Amino acid sequence: MHLFVRSTLAALALASPLAAQAASPAACKPGQPIHDSGYVKIGGIEQWISIDGEDCGKPAILVLHGGPGNPNSVYQTDAYGAWSKNYVVVHWDQRASGLTWSRNAPNEDDPLLLSQMRDDGAELSRHLLQRLGKRKLVLLGSSWGSILGGHMAASSPQLYCAWMPVAQVVNEVENVRLSREMILARARAANDGETLAKIEALGTPPWTNPRNFGILRRATRKYEAMVTDPMPPAWGEWKEERSTPKARADYVAGEDYSYIQFVGYKGDGIMSQVDMTTQAVNFKLPVYMVHGDQDLVAPKEIAQRYFEKISAPRKQLVIVPRAGHDPNVPLIDAQARLLASQLGGRCE
Repeated sequence: MHLFVRSTLAALALASPLAAQAASPAACKPGQPIHDSGYVKIGGIEQWISIDGEDCGKPAILVLHGGPGNPNSVYQTDAYGAWSKNYVVVHWDQRASGLTWSRNAPNEDDPLLLSQMRDDGAELSRHLLQRLGKRKLVLLGSSWGSILGGHMAASSPQLYCAWMPVAQVVNEVENVRLSREMILARARAANDGETLAKIEALGTPPWTNPRNFGILRRATRKYEAMVTDPMPPAWGEWKEERSTPKARADYVAGEDYSYIQFVGYKGDGIMSQVDMTTQAVNFKLPVYMVHGDQDLVAPKEIAQRYFEKISAPRKQLVIVPRAGHDPNVPLIDAQARLLASQLGGRCE
């Protein structure tokens, strides 16, 4: 595994084959801060992760981004940045995303497999346990991350002390159908003929045109914005070193590839194979779900039905007012409060 480097710029410059032979650093000790980022060989390829915490003795959280191709590493201000005081926060540019794409761009015809990414996540988790001197991690995932993390937590419960799904996506048929119905109802109530015409023209899902999902997503963002607190502008600012033409091109390429792999050219992508109610419902660890009251992408009614089916030693669901599918302050704060109340600052 690769030696971590202390800055993003240094990691981007890391090209020597000797780096691949470097041993993993010794576990950091309680009381020591850690601010590392770099490539780690996971699943046979180099994948980018960053670790930030004021005290290595605090619980470690592995954050799974959404998309699948939307890593948090591009942003100047991390929505979970303030958590580094009470936790060690780990971000991971998943296979075919962000800086992992920059180092290991797949061929256009290479499939992106949920099972492969699940195994990537488990391998990364074992690396982090050794790297940080932990027995277990907290696992947190939002949107696509709620799918990936659910599969990771169900298949490798020994690696995690808690699983926190956020903006839980359950399955394509239910999520997309209800999302479309909710947008149609709101567009009619608002006398929004333009949106109404666009969404009606999509027809009833399941869909075979990948553009349909993007059209619906733009409508959900429009209507969520009317009833939710906005995301702080700083959360959307790109890091200077990620704003170069090549870095932006790599990000967009990874995002496009991951989107097509997720929805499929004919509605036959990863999402068509996902049904969390049958694939990830029995957990041998606590499950703490957080969901926006105004989520129009993954409506709360579907997430609640899934939550009721979950079997776990402990479970809790928090519905957050004035929060939609994308992160905002109420949604992040609700996650922090729930973890603090349930973990008590500890994770074995």
